Amino acid sequence: MSHDEFPTDQPAVVTCGLPYANGDLHVGHLRTYVDGDALSRALRRIGQQTAFVSGSDMHGTPVAVNAAEEGVAPREFALDFHETYAETFPQFNIEFDNYGHTDDETNVELTQEFVRSWVENDHVHEKEIEVAWDTEEDQPLPDRYVEGTCPYCGEQARGDECDEGCQRHLEPGEIEDPVSTLTGNPAEYRTREHKFLRLADFQEYLQGFLDRLEGTDNAKNQPREWIEGELQDLCITRDMDWGVDYPEDVDGGDELVLYVWVDAPIEYVASTKQYAERVGDDEYDWEQVWKVDGEERHGTAWDDEWSDENGEIIHVIGRDIIQHHAVFWPAMLRGAGYNEPRSILATGFVGIDGNALSTSRNRAVWADEYLDAGFHPDLFRYYIATGAQIDTDVDFSWDHFQERVNGELVGNVGNFIYRSLLFAERNYDGTPDATVSDDVRERIEDAIENFEAAVREYDIRELAEIAIKLSNYGNEYIQRNEPWNLVDDDPEEAEQVIRDCVQLTKAVAVLMQPVLPGKAERLWGQLGEQGSVADVTLDSALEAPPAEFDDPAELFEQVEDDHIEALNEELQERVEEASEASAEASNGGGEAAEDEGDDDAETADLQPLVEDRISFEDFEGVDMRVGEIRSAEPVEGADKLLRLEVDIGHEVRQVVAGLRQLHDAEDLPGTRVILLANMEKAELFGIESNGMVLAAGEEADLLTTHEDAPLGTRIK
Repeated sequence: MSHDEFPTDQPAVVTCGLPYANGDLHVGHLRTYVDGDALSRALRRIGQQTAFVSGSDMHGTPVAVNAAEEGVAPREFALDFHETYAETFPQFNIEFDNYGHTDDETNVELTQEFVRSWVENDHVHEKEIEVAWDTEEDQPLPDRYVEGTCPYCGEQARGDECDEGCQRHLEPGEIEDPVSTLTGNPAEYRTREHKFLRLADFQEYLQGFLDRLEGTDNAKNQPREWIEGELQDLCITRDMDWGVDYPEDVDGGDELVLYVWVDAPIEYVASTKQYAERVGDDEYDWEQVWKVDGEERHGTAWDDEWSDENGEIIHVIGRDIIQHHAVFWPAMLRGAGYNEPRSILATGFVGIDGNALSTSRNRAVWADEYLDAGFHPDLFRYYIATGAQIDTDVDFSWDHFQERVNGELVGNVGNFIYRSLLFAERNYDGTPDATVSDDVRERIEDAIENFEAAVREYDIRELAEIAIKLSNYGNEYIQRNEPWNLVDDDPEEAEQVIRDCVQLTKAVAVLMQPVLPGKAERLWGQLGEQGSVADVTLDSALEAPPAEFDDPAELFEQVEDDHIEALNEELQERVEEASEASAEASNGGGEAAEDEGDDDAETADLQPLVEDRISFEDFEGVDMRVGEIRSAEPVEGADKLLRLEVDIGHEVRQVVAGLRQLHDAEDLPGTRVILLANMEKAELFGIESNGMVLAAGEEADLLTTHEDAPLGTRIK
């Protein structure tokens, strides 16, 4: 792993956190895989050899419990979900080079090899620990069969993880007031021999690793508190039948299986190996990516020469599993003589309609629900990739989805492409015989440079917006030059303008492909280009388009109001039904109410707080001003948008705001508001928006001041 600028001479692998084969996929799951897929495509676009791999997490207690309830074997139960995932991901244009699972032979063998290496290098020790025991069933209780209170933050927790609170990993016996989920009775702890990976062996290494790590700030900074002071050893075995067996040739491991968080990340290695075996080592060398060259270095200090010889490992994960990937996993790799990750990107969560996503309340948009609605997968990919920075929470709502598709993809990108190609085909049978203007060439070159920078900075949002910004420029360019008026008056100038527009269209196809691969491929065909847009380089954005192409078709379709209304009604009905069922279970008492945990608390309806704090200096850079709405009028063609004129003392700003269905336009003039004045300018339905009016909640409660502060007063 080099830390050189991408593209490097070493192969790269991009992995996504393994979906747990225990339930259906929803939009919250899909965010990670869309971001991983887009990054992989973008890396290839700039010339980086890249494999994109993942797999299904088949083991663990929940699979065993749910399989028993259905009367099937755990493997059969998990394989059904694995096969569903493998079919679903391509329907969202998420194309793994290899998608395996943790119970396949390759992963089982590699996992046991890892354990043998740890034992040989004296990183594993055995000790007696307290194991939860259900006295009624007279059997040990795996972690997920135990619930109680987190000793660190006091929130409801599972036996191995504080999933409701601080997200900290919990060792067996740490949880307070443990209860058996099988019977609801207090769990009893008994001593039992288990195996531990001695993380203290890697403490100094981990501190250096976090200093070198690239990626999101939460992945780089959050783990530091976990490796300060005494680093707790990781229990790597469990009392279960379902999982990867502790190696038989290693003493003292009888009747134990390995902890699911041992074999799960090793699937990244196994899946990469399977890909290399399929395409051949000459095409992709998995050992160069994962294995350390040269002499054994398991316990030695970090060697920069070693790092320069290995491939680039990039993990894209949900932020709830940062500790596993930034602490446990690099120690596991180090102890077995494997390469370390170059970067970890931890995504934010996905909310639904301004509320936390809740599967128990059925407040979720499911993957198959989106597909059944008939929307193109690229529309979701664009929405989720541009909704926020990768480590920030994104809210999904059908209303916002419609607004952004119609305004940004249909009204901006689709509008520019269609009218440019239609004018070119009808007047010149394709690309006019003219040279691209210097201004347009420079604009495309700038977009290419921004694309490369976004890849190197792992900025998925910027990566997705580059083509949109270029298309926006194209709309302004064609509108400013009005080639339809030049055809008769100045035909040479008309040819020049349309030649520029066709070139911009080709550049948009090349640059939007990582996030909108299906639409980019269709546009590539409309341009009359040969081969696949996925196989071209960035430089092809500046190469001349074909001289001839056929009549274009609209690239994006308008999302209709009645379609969105039906989807909103369906979601609301599901949430209400699930809430009623939850209330009935709670009123009835007993185990059903206990299973719901904190999910039915009122605070579950609030969006989760953003974990990452900003400094006072960052806040000082946010320029909010007291303003007053002078006028408000509907935006033609947009059901939810109003064009506002907002007086902020220094000047009157034009702002486009989604208030039309929540406020009467005629009532808004004279209303005091707070305006985010240094928001980047945007264009919606052809209207420039210069700022953002702040409002709270689904009812868009406009923020204002208690007294009559002068217009333009800065909020501090």
